[in-house]
Amino acid sequence: MSARVVSPLAFSFIVASLFSCQSETKHQVTNTMLNLKRGEIISCGPADGEIFGTISFTASVPEDAKTDFNMAIALLHSFEYDEAEKMFAKVIDKHPGCAMAYWGVAMSNFHPLWAPPGKDELEKGLQAVNIARSIKDKTEREADYIEAIGRFFENAESNSHRERVLLFEKEMEKIYQKYKGDTESAVFYALSLNAAAEPTDKTYSRQKKAIGILNALFELNPMHPGLAHYIIHNSDYPALAEMALPAARKYAAIAPASAHAQHMPSHIFTRLGLWKECIESNLVATSAAKCYAQQAKLKGHWDEELHGMDYLMYAYLQRGDDKHAKQQLDYLYTIKEVEPLNFKVAYAFAAMPARYFLEKRMWKEAATLEGHVAGFPWQKFPWQRSIIHFTRVLGLVNLGDIQQAKKEVDSMRILHSVLNKTGGKTMEASQVEVQIMTSEAWIAFKEGDHSKALRQMASAAVMEDATEKHPVTPGEVIPARELLGEMLLQMNEPALALKAFRLCLQTHANRFHSLYGAATAADKTGDKITAREYFKKLMEIADIEGLKRTGIKVKDHDDL
Repeated sequence: MSARVVSPLAFSFIVASLFSCQSETKHQVTNTMLNLKRGEIISCGPADGEIFGTISFTASVPEDAKTDFNMAIALLHSFEYDEAEKMFAKVIDKHPGCAMAYWGVAMSNFHPLWAPPGKDELEKGLQAVNIARSIKDKTEREADYIEAIGRFFENAESNSHRERVLLFEKEMEKIYQKYKGDTESAVFYALSLNAAAEPTDKTYSRQKKAIGILNALFELNPMHPGLAHYIIHNSDYPALAEMALPAARKYAAIAPASAHAQHMPSHIFTRLGLWKECIESNLVATSAAKCYAQQAKLKGHWDEELHGMDYLMYAYLQRGDDKHAKQQLDYLYTIKEVEPLNFKVAYAFAAMPARYFLEKRMWKEAATLEGHVAGFPWQKFPWQRSIIHFTRVLGLVNLGDIQQAKKEVDSMRILHSVLNKTGGKTMEASQVEVQIMTSEAWIAFKEGDHSKALRQMASAAVMEDATEKHPVTPGEVIPARELLGEMLLQMNEPALALKAFRLCLQTHANRFHSLYGAATAADKTGDKITAREYFKKLMEIADIEGLKRTGIKVKDHDDL
């Protein structure tokens, strides 16, 4: 839904109509100008009823609107942004002078851990902030909350998204320090820390600070959705994931009506290689997403369904469950329309078939991969588009078509240039650079220049290690360090290959091909004990049919 800019005359009229949260003014011009989302709340979890967790947010909200306001906060904490805005709109409809309801509208258009707000969202957020600022009857704490989100929405044309995220973090830190004992300020501050975290900071300083705040509160508030949710997000890194496992196993039950709450635990399950739990989580999440699309009367599928499907594809492939992975791919190919059409949708359309063909070493299919939706606006999504070209490169080099592979690399370079122009040295640009380096390495390897190939592949692995994955993805379509291990195996360097696979498994737990590669490399070095351990681990996690993949000859570990 688009937002319209409020003229100064109209805005002054709005301001004059607002007195306090207790005011029962009938003026509805504010709502019209903001173009708020409205309607019944959609709940699609495995449980009956609108259960989104337990929230008690202290604010100047009339008694007859407190339940709606607290539900809106709970929805906000589970990233159910459209539904949260509906509930804040409901409060505004009853009490147009409620400042914190407009704060909630602004927060609903922020989504700090997803893609930056679009033009309409920025306009709506700023309008909501300015209306909230104009309302005189609010507490100092409420004014501070409003100013914090205001710092994000104002000056969007002159300040970058990251600069404004850092301003929000700074303001939330002030609120957290000023209002000791205020649970919600601590929760939102922890969210701001995660939003402001540097992707290249391997000390995870902001995330660890947030986790310390959240864990202490979670013991006292075990049904608070934001606490569980943000523990997971702040721990969504290989080095931190283990500490979020208790929260991951609780979050879905805290907010069973939220499709996102059903999916989010799988971030931790994926980091820890707990494939069965990841699959169970996303089967429920994708079912809930289908329900949401139906109830919301969307023309097509909801973007959250495709997000969950990508995690399902990843988990099925790591278990060697090729049958169910193929079912996901076949189902993806039936999907032609998704709402909203965004970065998550583009990623799933590119990554799911890429994962399937590359994990199964289906080089012919990889070499000819195309986006299946006619007219899809790939030009808006250069990072995602690069995945398709990268998949083609790996397919082509393994088929021996080096010249065509080089053309695909040229296309990736163009996309990388676009990303650098639009966003500077972003996470997405870095990941495309890793793909380019990897592609060049395999081209050099197939051309016989092993020295150059190893230098390029090792550099790609180091760069990828220093670049965190995007929150939208369960992981790279193939980790660079795993590909380094496979290259070393083909060069008959099993000891070095074993080291590469081991390093990959430290950050990509229980990956099928890394376990198999480590077992094979150890066997070639004559280290039968280590080979037996890796083969045994592979057979513990893998589907029996998956062990029969083409080229995979799993040995009986007892005979090694």
